Amino acid sequence: MNVTFRRTTALLTALVLLAGSAQAFDTRAKAAFVLDQSTGTVLLAKNADEALPPASMSKLMTLYMAFEAVRDGRLKLDEKLPVSSHAMSYGGSTMFLDTTDRVAVNDLLQGIVVLSGNDACAVIAEALSPDGTEAGFAKLMTRRAQQLGMTNSVFHNSNGWPADGHVMSMRDLTLLASLLIKDFPDFYPMFAEQKFAFDGRAPQNVNNRNPLLGLGIGADGLKTGHTSEAGYGLVGSAKQGDRRVIFSLTGLDSTRARAEESEAIVNWAFRQFAETKMTAAGQAIAEADVWMGASPTVPLVTQEDVTLLMPVLPGSQVEAEVVYTGPLKAPITKGQKLAELIIRPEGLPEHRVPLVAQSAVARGGFLNRMMTVSNVLIGRLSESPEGTM
Repeated sequence: MNVTFRRTTALLTALVLLAGSAQAFDTRAKAAFVLDQSTGTVLLAKNADEALPPASMSKLMTLYMAFEAVRDGRLKLDEKLPVSSHAMSYGGSTMFLDTTDRVAVNDLLQGIVVLSGNDACAVIAEALSPDGTEAGFAKLMTRRAQQLGMTNSVFHNSNGWPADGHVMSMRDLTLLASLLIKDFPDFYPMFAEQKFAFDGRAPQNVNNRNPLLGLGIGADGLKTGHTSEAGYGLVGSAKQGDRRVIFSLTGLDSTRARAEESEAIVNWAFRQFAETKMTAAGQAIAEADVWMGASPTVPLVTQEDVTLLMPVLPGSQVEAEVVYTGPLKAPITKGQKLAELIIRPEGLPEHRVPLVAQSAVARGGFLNRMMTVSNVLIGRLSESPEGTM
């Protein structure tokens, strides 16, 4: 009969799994999501899957699709696109384009990233739309978002202009930011640009609204957003050393609150957590019982070094256990996946790491098998009342 074994492992001492529970971040934002990209650890999730008006933060989806088009050759950076009366009609943050303009794609991209140009988004949208309309492009945005795993995003325009049903979740926005960083490293530096003076025509709109840029905390992106319905929000990212933190928040009541909250999140994420090497590849974590094998047990190891994000302050021990269904039947091959190591840092998601056989275990010979059966029978006899079975 197979039994699931759960064993608290000596890993707590051997791997220095001593840590404290990090102080939870009590954000003022209506919704927020904070991700340590290096380890994939979710540090904060508040209403993270609620579909909310994203305001200009939804421009990141337009940018992602525009970058794809440039990469695929459907757009060229020096290609000049016409400005329609529809694109010109947008108010709010704009590049002050008009229908006499033909604007290079590269200028339009910078105008979206740095100046949050609603008109620039519409120009790009109409160029990539299957029917030449912004609405047609918005349908493509929704479909592409679903393909990328953004399950709580629906678009009705290219720029986040208020529209019923135009929504994104903070988890979706953080995923999108992560994809922009990973998929388009050549374009990503654009998000750190603090000024863009397009054609000298709008001196009142040349500054990037991201309040984190230039603070010396490693911030290098990505996009602010604000409407009366959405409040003030930001999709941000910062890199310090080898770690990158990405976050999204929304629903704040002022630009000052957005700036303060965003900076506080970055400082908290880097100061309260650090990457910790938990075990080296090939290091024995535990032993699993083997049935009818040449050896009664097999050492369990990880195939790769295990590095996890952990709270930095000393405190209570982190729970860890090895789980497998056994006893394991011989023969066993070296490297065969046999178990899982489950690590549960307080206040963070649990981590599951596959464990494999450190060495092969052959099927036992006749004498070995007979001794195994005898030991089992003796054990059952000793456990039965008055020696009966």
